Amino acid sequence: MSTELESTRRALRDAVAQAERAAELARLLDAAQARLAEAERSVEEARALAERLSEAEAALETERAAADKLRRELAEQRFQAEVANWKLSSIKVARWNRLGDAIKSGKSNPVRLAKGLRTAAKPVKRPSAPKRKPVTPVAGKEERPGAAYQATTSTRTLGGASFKLKPFRVPTGPNTRPHITAAVIADPHAEALLRYEWRQTTGFTPRDFARVLPLEVPHLLVVESVTEGPWAEEITGEPGEGIRALLAWCAERGIRTVFWHTKGPVDAYAATAQLFEHRFTNDLSVPWPRLQYGVQPRVHNPLPLAGGRIDRVLTLDQLLPGHLTYPDVLTSYRWPAAADCPPGTPQWRLAEIAACGTPIGTEADSRRAHVALRRAYQMGTMTERVDEMLETVGLPSARATLETSVLLPITDPHLVEHGLAQVAKQTGVAQVIVIGPPEAELRARDVLPDLDVVHRRPQPSMSEGAMLAAGLDLCEADLVAVMDPRDVYGPHYLADLRRAFLFSTADIVGKAAYYAHLRKPQATLLKQPEAEYAYLPEIAGATLLARRNALREIGFADLSEGWDEVMMRQCRTDGIKVFSADRFGYVRVRDEDRWLLGAAHLVEYGSAEPHALI
Repeated sequence: MSTELESTRRALRDAVAQAERAAELARLLDAAQARLAEAERSVEEARALAERLSEAEAALETERAAADKLRRELAEQRFQAEVANWKLSSIKVARWNRLGDAIKSGKSNPVRLAKGLRTAAKPVKRPSAPKRKPVTPVAGKEERPGAAYQATTSTRTLGGASFKLKPFRVPTGPNTRPHITAAVIADPHAEALLRYEWRQTTGFTPRDFARVLPLEVPHLLVVESVTEGPWAEEITGEPGEGIRALLAWCAERGIRTVFWHTKGPVDAYAATAQLFEHRFTNDLSVPWPRLQYGVQPRVHNPLPLAGGRIDRVLTLDQLLPGHLTYPDVLTSYRWPAAADCPPGTPQWRLAEIAACGTPIGTEADSRRAHVALRRAYQMGTMTERVDEMLETVGLPSARATLETSVLLPITDPHLVEHGLAQVAKQTGVAQVIVIGPPEAELRARDVLPDLDVVHRRPQPSMSEGAMLAAGLDLCEADLVAVMDPRDVYGPHYLADLRRAFLFSTADIVGKAAYYAHLRKPQATLLKQPEAEYAYLPEIAGATLLARRNALREIGFADLSEGWDEVMMRQCRTDGIKVFSADRFGYVRVRDEDRWLLGAAHLVEYGSAEPHALI
């Protein structure tokens, strides 16, 4: 009897324990669902605010254009009024008019007539003709790159149907090298590639360069083989007096001069090019130093249009009708589900389309699009091209780097090998801070022989957040990454993530969209697939890549679980921008994770690496 009673008691205790666990699981599930709902609301609010901001900026730009037009019309009316007054004054002092007045006033008085005729015969100085005055720009108007360089065509036509687009907003900066000023003569395409690489002066002509350029004397003059505009005739065939005068002006001031042949037969520009100190070309048949087009991260990037993509594959002719300005081209690049480009499409065009995240081909394949985007950047950015130019001409190309220090906290000795192997795959890493058991130091120096390895042994009571805070003080690179030794990182993980700093204005970059693998059920999940390439309230802590100074200001909470949530709340409070990049290159690995089960989509039962690591 006592045995049965004891068995019953144990069963009751087990039942109570299971009920408590079930209640706790239910509470955790409710909390996770509440957090998910809050995150989704925040995403929608952020998108709505971004859309409203885009509309407000577009409306402001329209108002500015209308105001400028009115000011030009008013200036023209004032000029015409001055011309009319000048004509009236000229008529009054004309000899024939004065003779007529003398005859009319002296017809009844011979003495007065004779006196009037003598006075009318004397020469009188005529008033000077008025001159048009330049319209003064509005005070406070943006003078940064892209400020007056926005899309103007917001509609596209396909098969007789009209589509309204929300144009891509061309960014107004920042400049990569604010210490260098360049005077540039280029067509709109090349100007768009160069405008963010330095402080750029454009728009001067053969008639006014001597007045415009002294306002901010450039360090460098770059002249492209332009086909239109006031300089086209000056540089084609026999050099014109205007280009000779410009080069002489530069020589007097020690300004370096560069001619960049990008189009047309080189023979048409050969005579002019010989007058420059340095010559470059993108034509493989010309024996000059190479300067190829490269993608410009400020404008060739996967940031989406506010209205999203159309669910169609477009040919290149449909995508880029001939009337588009280059800012409108940047909008079109982001519009289709895919771009079907014919053989013979210039390589630079393919690279620009791919860099905007648009699949090239007859299908909308996000994996292929991501690989093509990566390849377009690997072929070279315009920043790297300008580095080559400046090195050749002898100007300093100092600019911010994207070198990275990696924080690797290891709380479980069994994870040492796996964690170090994930870091060893990465490129662009200058330093690794390993916070872990003593054996981690020797293994780190063996596995990472070419990196600066710093090891610290944590105190037994230290939380993961405290370990990260201690490691942050040792970081020396411009960017700091946090990597979790439990997770899987692809070989392109950090390179892909760093790319976001080239086109976003965020201080923290990471992933809100990512793949996860749960070992116990052998399930592969995808969390928030819609959260790619967007400014969002939070990203996963194990994917954090941040500017070192910004991270030091925020700091790490003294927690083992949830330190990233505390950091994201602090970012929202302080107004620090957080950017979610692509879904690829990372897999969150756990035995089980009930929160993920309620907040992610099931992909399949099996490995996540074939989906994530491309």
